[in-house]
Amino acid sequence: MAQQLNDALRILRIKQVKALTGLPNSTIYDHAKKGLFVKFFKLGERISGVLESEVTAIMAARISGKSEAEIKALVLSLENQRVTNWGQS
Repeated sequence: MAQQLNDALRILRIKQVKALTGLPNSTIYDHAKKGLFVKFFKLGERISGVLESEVTAIMAARISGKSEAEIKALVLSLENQRVTNWGQS
């Protein structure tokens, strides 16, 4: 159980997100702007990240052939869940 919680809370920086998704910075940030990827949250003044569980959920949706509308709904759900659980948007 502790390992599951640890995995759910793993924070990825942009380089790790790029390595995991295979997408360049510009595409990741463009997708976030369009609601197709979760927005990064601040970890410090010049540092931001996203939860690994959010990235893997979005990747699984893409792999399974979900439409852009379904991915946008997933992203909104993930961001709302983040706010509910952690107070981060």
